[in-house]
Amino acid sequence: MGDNMEPKPERRMALDSEFRMPGFDLTGRVALVTGGGRGLGLGMALALANAGADIAIASRTASELEKAAELIRETGRRVLVVPTDVGDVPAVRAMIHEVADHYGSLDILVNAAGINFRRPIDTFTEDDWDRIMAVNIKGAFFACQEVRAVMRRRGRGKIINVGSIVFEYAVPNIALYSISKGGMRQMTRSLALEYAADNICVNAIGPGRFWTKMTDAFFSVPELYESAVSVIPLGRPGVPSDLAGVTLLLASDASDYITGQTIFVDGGWLINAGVKA
Repeated sequence: MGDNMEPKPERRMALDSEFRMPGFDLTGRVALVTGGGRGLGLGMALALANAGADIAIASRTASELEKAAELIRETGRRVLVVPTDVGDVPAVRAMIHEVADHYGSLDILVNAAGINFRRPIDTFTEDDWDRIMAVNIKGAFFACQEVRAVMRRRGRGKIINVGSIVFEYAVPNIALYSISKGGMRQMTRSLALEYAADNICVNAIGPGRFWTKMTDAFFSVPELYESAVSVIPLGRPGVPSDLAGVTLLLASDASDYITGQTIFVDGGWLINAGVKA
């Protein structure tokens, strides 16, 4: 190898080219959001629709999906409802192909479906293990596996896995949820490494404490609310719209050089480490 370290001509052209600001516009793109019938998944679907994407939403509860679809239609975008149990691998594969066939493409996959059982670690059953792992990580993995060929044909793709603050923290009474989400973090990295060759970026979002339908019973109790937010520097739980910005970043051209990463959206919880003044 010679001493000449000058870039090849095509690389020099890239270095010398005019700066171009990447956009967040998703017009002409198609996004599938699992768990899109409510909560964080619905919030992310609405964010993508407001940026111009056509949407498909999937979950087990058809009635929730239909209500969510009406909200998405109000943005002026198209929406496809795909009732799916994401813990069922054949159903997950069929879901991917139904969306791709319906729209003719699938550019963005958001794995937001998830369940949680709150109880002491010694009380979990094998059935609990199987169900949480099936929904929280197995379904997401096989959705990513199936969508790769679809995105490869497009020459690009964005996958967003919805993880959790428990990527970093251990929290009592949700051991199986934490284990499943810990696996999702490493899954995100592994997929990002192999999918980079197809120009598919794979990243994760780590939400902190969010007030959704799933957590309403908790945050509606004043004492529990105060305890929960006491370690959050911004002084409140998140709401689904708080994920809109990071969702658009990771779904758009603005993140074309970001892959294998987790972005935490937690109101500063991680930097506080539970220390009170």
